[in-house]
Amino acid sequence: MYHKSVKVISFIVFFMIASSSSLAALKVGDRAPYFSLRDQNNLTHKLNDYKGNWVVLYFYPKDGTPGCTTQACDFRDAIKRIIASKSVVFGVSLDSVESHKLFSEKNKLPFSLLSDETGEVAKLYDSLRNFLVYKTAKRNTFIIDPTGLVAKIYLSVDPKTHSEMVLNDLGNLQN
Repeated sequence: MYHKSVKVISFIVFFMIASSSSLAALKVGDRAPYFSLRDQNNLTHKLNDYKGNWVVLYFYPKDGTPGCTTQACDFRDAIKRIIASKSVVFGVSLDSVESHKLFSEKNKLPFSLLSDETGEVAKLYDSLRNFLVYKTAKRNTFIIDPTGLVAKIYLSVDPKTHSEMVLNDLGNLQN
C-alpha cells in the first residue's frame, strides 16, 4: 500500500511541475505576447495601445496576500520615478476585476491591475502555475521595450526590492 501511495504522489508532483512550465519559454528579444485585459476600473488595456512606451508587466499570485501587497506597494512608492522613466506599470493576476478594485483602493495603487481570470495571458508569458484545479500566476516580471519586444525578464522576484531593480534596469536599457 505504501509503495502505491508513493507512486501516486510522485505522479501528482510530476504532473504539477510539468503543467506549470512552458515548452517554449519566452526569451529576451522575443515579441511580447499580445494582451487585452480589463483593469480594476473595468477599462480595457491592450499591449498595442502602449507602443512607443516602455511597459513593466508584473505577474503576481493573489490580491491581498502579504508578498503581493508588499510588491504592489513597492511599485506604488516608485511610481513617480517609473513615470519619469517614460514607462507604464501593470500588475497582472488571475483575480477578478472586483478583487483588483478592492486591493487597489485599500493600498492606494496609482497603476492598473489587470484581470486575467482565465490565465491565458499568464500562460503566454510563461507565468501560469497550474495545480490541477487551482491556477495562480507566478511572481515574474517583464520589461517590454517601445517596439513591443521583451527587453528584460525577472523570474521569482523579491517583492520588497523589485521596483528598484526594475528602475535600475530601465535606466540601463534606455541609455
